[in-house]
Amino acid sequence: MPFNEMEESSGIRPPYRSIADWIRETGTDLLDRRRAEAEAIFRKIGITFAVYGEGGDPERLIPFDLIPRAFSAAEWSILDRGIRQRARALNAFLYDIYHRGEIIKAGIIPSELVYQNAAYLPQMVGFSPPGRVYSHIVGIDIVRTGPDSFQVLEDNCRTPSGVSYMLENREIMARMFPDIFTGGPVKPVDHYPDELLRTLKEVAPAACDGEPIVVLLTPGSMNAAYYEHSFLADLMGIYLVEPNDLFVEKARVWMRTTRGPKKVDVIYRRIDDDYIDPLTFRPDSMLGIAGLFDVYRAGGVNICSAPGAGVADDKAIYIYVPEMIRFYLREEPVLENIQTFQCSRPDECAHVLANLADLVVKEVHGSGGYGMLIGPKSTKAEIEEYRLRILDDPANFIAQPTLDLSTAPTLHNQEISGRHVDFRPFCLVGKSVRLVPGGLTRVALQPGSLVVNSSQGGGVKDTWVLQE
Repeated sequence: MPFNEMEESSGIRPPYRSIADWIRETGTDLLDRRRAEAEAIFRKIGITFAVYGEGGDPERLIPFDLIPRAFSAAEWSILDRGIRQRARALNAFLYDIYHRGEIIKAGIIPSELVYQNAAYLPQMVGFSPPGRVYSHIVGIDIVRTGPDSFQVLEDNCRTPSGVSYMLENREIMARMFPDIFTGGPVKPVDHYPDELLRTLKEVAPAACDGEPIVVLLTPGSMNAAYYEHSFLADLMGIYLVEPNDLFVEKARVWMRTTRGPKKVDVIYRRIDDDYIDPLTFRPDSMLGIAGLFDVYRAGGVNICSAPGAGVADDKAIYIYVPEMIRFYLREEPVLENIQTFQCSRPDECAHVLANLADLVVKEVHGSGGYGMLIGPKSTKAEIEEYRLRILDDPANFIAQPTLDLSTAPTLHNQEISGRHVDFRPFCLVGKSVRLVPGGLTRVALQPGSLVVNSSQGGGVKDTWVLQE
């Protein structure tokens, strides 16, 4: 049986006692009405995401569940230490592989996993970004399988999304149910934009003279996460720019404004590596700024997160993060990985092929819940089709046991029952490592489902970290 985060054999677990009282006093009818009101507000202010290539409504709401998920102060202490530790190790790894490659020389990580990785950029070799920070916003996906068992599912070191939901979920809860926050039992998260801006300013390049000018670079309004881009830029009080708003001249990046060109020091980019500069990467990119990468290498601007940071969140590299922690930090991992099999290894591939019905198999470069096989939930035909895919390109797949993910109370069809959840905190790395007490809890709304991704029908919850 999966771990029930709200109830145990002796009754309601301590972090959920106030939530259980609130549910009982409010009643499911009122909760359901408030849920509908919340979704109407989300729709009105534009908190939607796009799913490309599908019919129906192109602008969808991520379903919002009103019943929060709660962590005690002691539970958060474990998560806080483990998340910060992992963010530090991942950045140390990125610096190493673009310089001396000591972890590869030590025989800990196979060279081909790094140097033949599609996300590895030879153009970054020998270059040190400000503060040696490559991944400035690290989203670490965590699952829970027991009272004291937290495990990392995957790392997101490029442009992890979802922080707007963390902030808006809290805002809507405080607006609809202000009484449950009376007395300050829940630690705040609304200072995240200030912490993000502080982090970005801390990594301004050497050429910056005075207060750093920070911009958020978006592909534009058609991007699936555009709402988040505009939302964060507004909360940080910085410019939201599209590629046509920027240009390179005199070894600096400039922004077009109604008052003439303005120098830019830090670009928080939400555009993939391949598209940021057509002179260095894809020449057919319509989203890039010509000459940007040369200015970046020369210290005239900083790009956050760094080009080439995606090597660190590759699912084949994920396997080695505990060893990274030991190698670079000389510490034992606070948070462990899930057992993972590499299909690139013949013996492990044979094990995976023999046990497909019991495993979760993922593409090494996959994301968003796409391209997965969840063995226990798949038909024989689906398993056999996936078997052929693995045999065709074993190195493109990893596999993990099907875990009993913890469940949290969720309101669905006017009834409250447990649904599987995961957790994505957002760790900021600048001159120091910062972490607000909370994150994005994603919930699989369908009974028994393990897929929490919004693109696959999952929802979101407010996440509470309780005071001591």
